[in-house]
Amino acid sequence: MKADAFNELLESVRQAGAIRRGERKPARARQFKPTDVKAVRADLGQSQAEFALMIGVSVATLRNWEQGRRMPEGPALALLQVAAHNPAAVVEALHRPKRRGAA
Repeated sequence: MKADAFNELLESVRQAGAIRRGERKPARARQFKPTDVKAVRADLGQSQAEFALMIGVSVATLRNWEQGRRMPEGPALALLQVAAHNPAAVVEALHRPKRRGAA
C-alpha cells in the first residue's frame, strides 16, 4: 500500500473512532425508517419470515425494525440497502453453498 493511501485510510479510521465516541458528527448518515424496511420487504413480495431468513435476522428483529421499536444499525443497514437495490446479490452471497475447506 502506498504511503498516501495508508495515511488517508488511517485518518478515516481515526475519524470513525471520534464519531463512535461522540466527539465528531458524521458527514452523512443513512437511517432506515420502519416504513422503509417494510417497503423493501413488500417490494420483494416476501413475508416477514421469508425476508428475515433472506437477510439472516430473526423474525422478531425484523418486526422490531418494521414497528419502529428498534432501528437497524451498522452492517444491517448496509445489507438492507443492498437488498433494496439488488436482492439477488443478497440471496447469492448469503445462501450459496459453502466451499469445502472454507471457514
